[in-house]
Amino acid sequence: MFAIIGALLFLGIAVMTVLVACGLPLGEFTMGGQYKILPKKFRIMAIISIAIQIFAMVIVLQAGGLIPLMFSYRVTMYICFFFAAYLSLNTVMNLTSKSKKEKYVMTPLSLIAAICYWITAFQM
Repeated sequence: MFAIIGALLFLGIAVMTVLVACGLPLGEFTMGGQYKILPKKFRIMAIISIAIQIFAMVIVLQAGGLIPLMFSYRVTMYICFFFAAYLSLNTVMNLTSKSKKEKYVMTPLSLIAAICYWITAFQM
């Protein structure tokens, strides 16, 4: 259950990242909220981020036993722990953001996703 929630949260974040990469004025929700529309160089980073987010979704679903493992059990577990730690750090960074949109929208999403990844990794 936690794996599904974590993957769905990441899916929502990935969709928003796609929209930001396409130039929609949602930049205040990402990267510190410095730009309403991301500059082109940051859009490339957003595209790379989308690939990482998709990989993170696959890992948590594998760790939760919902799809077959791509990697060994141990490697999958370590990668899941890595994303849990990353999301925990991301939560702190979002919390310290100057952008109210990032702080009040992305922080709770990141926190809930982090909890889902931690629980899933520990349940492996």
